[in-house]
Amino acid sequence: MKFYKDTDTPGRCFMKKTLDMMQMEFRCCGNENYRDWFEIQWVSNRYLDFSAKEVKDRIHSNVDGQYLMDGVPFSCCNPSSPRPCIQYQVTNNSAHYSYDHHTEELNIWKRGCRDAMVSYYGGLMNTIGALVLLVTALEVGVMVGLQYVNTSLTTLVNPEDPESESEGWLLEKSVKETFTDIMEKMKAMGKGNQVEEGGEAQAVATVS
Repeated sequence: MKFYKDTDTPGRCFMKKTLDMMQMEFRCCGNENYRDWFEIQWVSNRYLDFSAKEVKDRIHSNVDGQYLMDGVPFSCCNPSSPRPCIQYQVTNNSAHYSYDHHTEELNIWKRGCRDAMVSYYGGLMNTIGALVLLVTALEVGVMVGLQYVNTSLTTLVNPEDPESESEGWLLEKSVKETFTDIMEKMKAMGKGNQVEEGGEAQAVATVS
């Protein structure tokens, strides 16, 4: 946000357009809320008349010498509001007819862009996660079906008779026995790797 005004600075000239597009697309204003714009200078010095008393007063009113005001960029305006957008002097009730910023529904976005983007991308990730789970479940179902068909075909009593009886299974052994076999194979592979590493180390020592 602090680079919003740097439209003439190389490498930052795109920030204004990026922030404006983001606030309009996500219907948000500022980081936490619209008041974040009150705490930074978002108008470039190029467009300030430093001979004007109002500009001088605003710059001298803070230690950082920034031109601060209770206003927001146009991209914070809510186009659905029936009232013309009040983007300047947002907290000054006397500057606008029949207006009270404490009670009236402001015609600028109140939601911060951080919350809006977290909500958007969080929903997107939830959707992607649900799709991944669905695809995984379908793949598991297909694998189970293929395993059952494969074992059924291998146990046909009469391969030439398509109506002959056969038995199909998903696991050749029980779940416990299958798990035990897998663990034993993994242990055997680990021991084999250790033996190979030990043999290589001994060979290197012998050569040296």
